[in-house]
Amino acid sequence: MSPFRDGILEGKVAFVAGGTSGINLGIAKRYAQLGAKVAVCGRNPEKAANAATEIGEGALGLSADVRDYGAIRAAMEEVRGRLGPMDIVVSGAAGNFLAPVLGMSANAFKTVVDIDLNGTFNVFRGCHDLLNLPGASLIAITAGQAVNAVQLQAHACAAKAGINQLVRVLALEWGPDVRVNGISPGPIEGTEGMARLAPDSSTKTKHFDRIAMKRWGYIEEVAECAVFLSSDAAKYVTGTILDCDGGSQVGDATQRSLEKGLA
Repeated sequence: MSPFRDGILEGKVAFVAGGTSGINLGIAKRYAQLGAKVAVCGRNPEKAANAATEIGEGALGLSADVRDYGAIRAAMEEVRGRLGPMDIVVSGAAGNFLAPVLGMSANAFKTVVDIDLNGTFNVFRGCHDLLNLPGASLIAITAGQAVNAVQLQAHACAAKAGINQLVRVLALEWGPDVRVNGISPGPIEGTEGMARLAPDSSTKTKHFDRIAMKRWGYIEEVAECAVFLSSDAAKYVTGTILDCDGGSQVGDATQRSLEKGLA
């Protein structure tokens, strides 16, 4: 059962970049269920249209690449024109793959940084004067790689660390009119991220063994965190990265200490 009452986001306008699948689509759906007018944006026009249909009547599905500032700005201008000033903006577009640094091209590294970090900058920088101020809430979807170094993830580690710092800087620069926070999901069942980072049973077991709560997370649980950060329940919360990971980062740190003989 959700801790949030129906209609808690009534009258709010929400824009979710990367909202055509996975965690971000789950967030968009939950916003709509709680009364928000929702727009989702992704690179693929067909997926964007399908996501809007899945979310429900009145949802908008827009096509833009977060790496293209002009395109993402135009999409958000359309949202403001059709739905009104935005109260909630989620930046969740991401790219990832497993590769060692010596097996990764400069362009491959740049691609992930462009989507994750530069994309988040483009979404947040582009939305500021389209927001319903004061009181708007911005949320970046980050990851545990921002604070825990992971082999084969140099690109994602660098990009997510940058996102975490961008969240903090924007919280400083844009308070008190805009709250800026991040959500760091852990291993979430049924997502593309899990399929990419844990493609076989052995890798899945290693991930599972480091989760303090000894279960996979669910998209719906990340969505509830997004609702909290977007609601008045979090009106004194800004510059924070909220871990929704079942304690997997704690488990990662403990395991690394054990491996180094320090625990």
